[in-house]
Amino acid sequence: MMLSIMEDCVNDAKQRLESIDEFRGFSILLMVLANYLAGPHVVPAWLKHAPDVGFTVIDIIAPMFIAAIGLTFGASFRARLARDGRRRAIEHFLFRNLALIGIGALFTVLGNLSGLAVDRSDWGLLQAIGFAGLITLVFIAVPARLRWLAGLLLLVAYQFQLNSFWLANVLSSTHGGLEGALSWGAMLVMATALGDLFHDVPKGRRWFPAASAGVLALGLLLAFIVPVSKNRVSASYVLIALGASDLIFWCFHMFDERFGRSIPILREWGRNSLLLYVMHGVLLGVFVMPQAPGWYELAPAWLVVLQALLMVGTLSWVGWVLDRRHFYVAL
Repeated sequence: MMLSIMEDCVNDAKQRLESIDEFRGFSILLMVLANYLAGPHVVPAWLKHAPDVGFTVIDIIAPMFIAAIGLTFGASFRARLARDGRRRAIEHFLFRNLALIGIGALFTVLGNLSGLAVDRSDWGLLQAIGFAGLITLVFIAVPARLRWLAGLLLLVAYQFQLNSFWLANVLSSTHGGLEGALSWGAMLVMATALGDLFHDVPKGRRWFPAASAGVLALGLLLAFIVPVSKNRVSASYVLIALGASDLIFWCFHMFDERFGRSIPILREWGRNSLLLYVMHGVLLGVFVMPQAPGWYELAPAWLVVLQALLMVGTLSWVGWVLDRRHFYVAL
């Protein structure tokens, strides 16, 4: 069974790079840990999202997943276009992203009702990714250079609206809410342009790390003017996070190229990313829902480490079993 949030991976073993699976798996594993660590008071601030302006190691996790989608979105769309035609290709991607929005909305409601959400919210990561995918679908058929320019213009438009009208609404919702989806969309549009550069083996791949570093440098320069903030999904944050994410992916790719091997645990997380992400919400309830003092929010450091290892270990085992049975669930 295979539905595919892996952007189809073109369903061709020759075109599939395990480094992309590993990078995707790494981002999902970190996302699971970040969601767990958001609650316990003993966890230091640098292992949680910055409250507003600022940048912590946790703030790069969602952009890493966006970058992973960007690495395969273009190739997947073109393969489906050639196989099924334009109408069916567009319908497929519309369904996929609308389904993500719907699943995310369901998770948000359940999280609020059950108390799993650290803060009550009307928005979530899956909604942001789904809307970003819909925005990207508008531009995915144009050449990569024009797509990069389109993403940059979307980012400029978002930052103008943020400065002028949207700041209060964006800060009141997680991941920037509906308004912030424009910025996440700009990130994914630019990520697909970088992804196409990476897949252009004879010409573009050697420029991929330099281009990623250039995006990071542009974001750092912009940070002198525009505050870096994941909560605002600010332009400087988007560029810094996207450039850094693709450089991290490049490290995975070079490791595989250099040593001729992949990282099994991360690869298996990447191949069943949506299912493991859904399952982590269930496991999180085991720790969040019991109202016993000292069990979660007031848990000591040793218990936090034990619970985190239990969650990651359980999901890693599930991913390993499913991979051995060639069972993959996505959209």
